[in-house]
Amino acid sequence: MSKGTVSVAQTVKVPFYDVDSMGIVWHGHYIKYFEDARCALLDAFDYNYEAMSESGYGYPVVDLRLKYVKPARFNRLLKVVATLEEWEVRLKIDYRIIDLETGETLTKGHSVQVAVDLANGEMCFATPAVLQRKVAAYLGESDEA
Repeated sequence: MSKGTVSVAQTVKVPFYDVDSMGIVWHGHYIKYFEDARCALLDAFDYNYEAMSESGYGYPVVDLRLKYVKPARFNRLLKVVATLEEWEVRLKIDYRIIDLETGETLTKGHSVQVAVDLANGEMCFATPAVLQRKVAAYLGESDEA
């Protein structure tokens, strides 16, 4: 399968309740920004968490990594970009949080999710065909090899 790009970007204005006493986003909230972007990414190719469940699969996060480059601050506009990097065996999504005023990358990271058959709780060692079809359709590719 050829590799196209599935990517989305969302804008977030840092709310007061996400910052600490120094006006800097508390470290745990970056994961929330990643999750919001991940949900938008899954919606983009029509396979959000509800669709996953309806298709008989769950996709728990098994690895999550963040690198804090510079702090995000109160009231700043941020662009959160989520890009699907792998989907043949697992879902690997890369993230980048960018300050829209300066263009600087503030945070980067990735998450890894694996398919689990909801009927028996078993981890799948290959991405289910339904996800392969959804990504191929989004990329305008035929699912025929």
